[in-house]
Amino acid sequence: MRRVDLTLEPEGSFPVPTANGYQIYGAILSALDDIDKDVSTRVHDSPIGSLTNSGLLGTFDGDHRDHHKRVIRDETYDIKLGVADPHDQKVFQALADAFVFSDDTLGLSDGDFRVRDFASTNTTHVELLEDASRIVTQHHESFEIEVSFETPTCIKESGDITTMFPHRGSVFRSLLRKWSSTIPDKRADELDLAMTREDFETNLIEKPDADTYQTHSILVNRGEDGEPILRQGFTTDCTYRFKDASEAIRTAVTALALFSDYAGVGGFVSRGCGTVSVEVEP
Repeated sequence: MRRVDLTLEPEGSFPVPTANGYQIYGAILSALDDIDKDVSTRVHDSPIGSLTNSGLLGTFDGDHRDHHKRVIRDETYDIKLGVADPHDQKVFQALADAFVFSDDTLGLSDGDFRVRDFASTNTTHVELLEDASRIVTQHHESFEIEVSFETPTCIKESGDITTMFPHRGSVFRSLLRKWSSTIPDKRADELDLAMTREDFETNLIEKPDADTYQTHSILVNRGEDGEPILRQGFTTDCTYRFKDASEAIRTAVTALALFSDYAGVGGFVSRGCGTVSVEVEP
């Protein structure tokens, strides 16, 4: 698994959609397509949402167009990318070729960005479990998991209905599904966490910050007629605390929380949804 942080400088001031993850996703696919069409196709067709994309993070001005904002010439902007694909090295290499070794421009419909910094970290499921085990051993039950849901998080419950609250069962069940779909086949038995939604609901308590809690309706795709397809989600800072949980459950939950930094939470993560930051606090 990889996490890539891009720092961008706009070439001028120009408008971008308020929810720009969908547009950024298209620009990234286009850049990948110029480098490796197979990788671009793999990312686009992946059933597991193997690429997470935060969209543009930074400070913006208002714009006269509805549902748009304006990038500021002298500001810098960040894009957080996560690669949870089992073939992450190929995806990472294509991203590096596109934004470091080849053309360092990310082009949008109304303007371009220059890529000024490209930083990455990598890990594995085994290493995440080892990190989680060390945290549990060091702090026992006296630690909290603080999750900042930075971009609208859309967790599918049933049909087209998405949850509008960082409920422990919804959030960690979503992460468990992603974990199970990305572990290497040859190590599936060893790395399977074998947990249920009931385990999360019984052993965790969530405390969202009311001052940061917001709900959103975000563009995730367009239909054949060009009409926007919207999904509902939330952003907030939320603290998860354990309640009489066993060491095994605390380790598994902590590993899933660390995993979310790479895989995102919920659906449509490649289109700007579900980007999170995680801190483990005593």
